Amino acid sequence: MSSFKRESTAEEVVDGLDLSGQVFMITGTTSGLGEESARVLAARGARVAMLARNPEANLEAADRIRSSVPDANLSTHQLDLSDLSSVESFAAEAADQFDRIDVLMNNAGVMCCPFGQTSDGFEMQFGTNHLGHFALTARLMPLLHQADNPRVVTLSSGGHRISDVDLDDPNFEHTPYDPWVAYGRSKTANIHFAAELARRFDGELLSLSVHPGAIPTKLGRHMTKEMIEGMRDRAKASSSSGQGLQYKTLESGAATQVWAATAPELTDHNGKYLADCNVAEPGTGEIGYAPHIYNPPTETALWKLSEHLVGSSA
Repeated sequence: MSSFKRESTAEEVVDGLDLSGQVFMITGTTSGLGEESARVLAARGARVAMLARNPEANLEAADRIRSSVPDANLSTHQLDLSDLSSVESFAAEAADQFDRIDVLMNNAGVMCCPFGQTSDGFEMQFGTNHLGHFALTARLMPLLHQADNPRVVTLSSGGHRISDVDLDDPNFEHTPYDPWVAYGRSKTANIHFAAELARRFDGELLSLSVHPGAIPTKLGRHMTKEMIEGMRDRAKASSSSGQGLQYKTLESGAATQVWAATAPELTDHNGKYLADCNVAEPGTGEIGYAPHIYNPPTETALWKLSEHLVGSSA
C-alpha cells in the first residue's frame, strides 16, 4: 500500500509535507529513533515535545537537532516511564503547556536488561515498555481528544515473536526470568495495547504499532555477546531467505514510525502492526508477524489488567 521500501528514510517519508501547527509528543528522545523522528518532524514545521528520563541528555539531543534544523520548534520534558509518579507529574505539566496533542509517539523502551523492577514493583521491561506507555497514554487522552485527527504510534518489535504476554505472571513472580522472553512479552503487549486502543476509540483516534527494524542503537546496551549471537541465530532460523538479521540505518529505522504518524492512507488501518512502511503480513522473518498478536480477548484482558496495575483508564 506504500511506495516506500525497507531502505526508505524518515526524511523521504515526510518529503513535501507541511506539519506546521501540529503537536507531536515523543518519548525516548535522547538518541536513536526518538531523536531522529523529532529531527525529521521538526524540519517539516511540527512542534515537537521531547520526553526523556535524563534532562541533560535530552537538552543535548535538542541542541543536536537545532544544529541541523535551526528553527526547530522543540521543548524538552522530564519523564521516567518506569515511575508512575513521574508519568503523573508530566501529564499535569502537559495539561498546563499544551492545548492538544496531534500525535503521541510511544517510542522509548528498554531491551533485554537483567531482572529489575520499576519504582512501582513491576518487572522492568513490561513495566517500562508497556505499563509506562499505557499510563502515559491514558493520562494524555484529554489532550489527544482536543486534536482533529489524533494518532498514537506505539513502538513494538519483531521480537514479539519470542513470546505472547503472560497475564497470570506478568512480573515473573513465578516464572524464571529470561531477558529475551521478558522483552518478547513487552513487545507483544505493545501491539495488543495499540489494537485495543483502536477498538475502544475507533472513529476518535488512529492507533498503530510499529516494528522499526534492527538498528544498532543504545537500546541494546544490556546485551552480551552471547545474547547478540542468540538473536542472530533466532533471526536466521526464522528467515525464509536464510539471510537472518539485516540491520537498517538509523534514518531508515525511523521511517516506519514517522510514516505511521503522518501518512493519510493509514486511516483505514486502525489497530494494525506496521513494518517497512507497510501494513505487516503474517509470516516468519524479520517483518512477518506471529499469529498471537491479533487476539481481541487477550487484548481486552491485558487492558483490564493494565488498568488494575497502574490505577488508571483511558
